[in-house]
Amino acid sequence: MKQKIAVLGPGSWGTALAKVLSENGHQVTIWGNNPAQIDEINNYHTNRHYLPDLKLPQNIVGCKEMSEAITDADAVLFVVPTKAIRAVAHEFTATVKNQPMIIHASKGLEQGSHKRISEVLAEEISTDKRKDIVVLSGPSHAEEVAVRDITTITAACEVAASAKYVQDLFMNDYFRIYTNNDVIGVETGAALKNIIAIGAGAIAGLGFGDDAKAAIMTRGLAEISRLGVAMGANPLTFIGLSGVGDLIVTCTSVHSRNWRAGNLLGKGHSLDEVLDNMGMIVEGVSTTKAARELAEALSVDMPITETIYSVLYEGKDIHQAAKDIMLRDGKVENEFTM
Repeated sequence: MKQKIAVLGPGSWGTALAKVLSENGHQVTIWGNNPAQIDEINNYHTNRHYLPDLKLPQNIVGCKEMSEAITDADAVLFVVPTKAIRAVAHEFTATVKNQPMIIHASKGLEQGSHKRISEVLAEEISTDKRKDIVVLSGPSHAEEVAVRDITTITAACEVAASAKYVQDLFMNDYFRIYTNNDVIGVETGAALKNIIAIGAGAIAGLGFGDDAKAAIMTRGLAEISRLGVAMGANPLTFIGLSGVGDLIVTCTSVHSRNWRAGNLLGKGHSLDEVLDNMGMIVEGVSTTKAARELAEALSVDMPITETIYSVLYEGKDIHQAAKDIMLRDGKVENEFTM
C-alpha cells in the first residue's frame, strides 16, 4: 500500500531517504527550519548544500511548517541531528493529530542523559500519538543511496510487524532492508562506530597504513560490543549490518564526516578548525563524550574511546595518544568466549 510519509530533517540523509520513498511510490513531505532550503526543494527540486548533484523527484513537497508535513501521515521519519531530537519530538507531539508510525534514522547518544534516540522519542511522544518506534540504521552514505548504489541496512523494533512495515516502505532493487529485534544493539552500533571512524581517520592522517586501520576497526568493534552488551544488547548484533557493516563503511569512506574529521586531526588541525571546515555536524565528537561517560558509569573498558576523548576534549597530542594506546598492558582478545 502506498503511504504518506513525512521526513523531518532535509539534510543529506533525510533527502536521500525521501528520494527512496518517493521512488517507491509513496507521498512524501519533507520539513526543515530553513525557509530558503524548503523553497529550493519546491522550486528547483534540488538540495545543493547537502547533495549538490542530485535532482529530486518533483512530487517531494517541502514544508516550512511541521503541521503541514505531518498532517495525515502514516509514518514520520526523524532524520535530524541527535542534539535536536528531543526538541523536534516535542514540537511533533504538540502538533500531531493522529497516530503515525515513528521511524528514526539518526545516529548518536543524547548528551547528559546518554540515552539512545529511541528512548528520547519514547519519552517525548506518548503512546496515544504514535503506533511504534522503529530504528533504521546500517552501512549507508547519502551520496551513494541518492544515486541508487546498492545498499543494505536494518529496520529494528521489538515488534516484528512494525519492523516489517518499515522494511516494506523502503525496500526496492537498490535499497534492501533486513529486520532485527535488538533495538539496543542496532542503536549502540550506529552511535559508537562514529567514534571509531574519527580514530580511523586520525590513523590515516598520521600516515599509518592498512595494518593500523585493521587494528583500530577490529579493536573498536570489540569495545563497541563490550559497551553494547553491558547495556543489554545481543553481542551477535555487532557482527551484522549495524555493527561491523556500519563500522567498515564509516571507517573507510571519504564520504564519512567522522573519518574526514579524524583525518584532519591527524594532520595537525585543531578541533575548532576541523569543525569549521566540515560545515556539517560531526556526530562522533559529541558521541565520544557521551560514550566515555556511559562507559565510566557502567565500568566498561573502552581504551580507544578514552584516547579519542583525550585528544578531542583534553588537548592531548595526537602522536602521543597513538603511542600510548599501543603500550597498554597485553589483553585477552576473545573476551565473550573465554
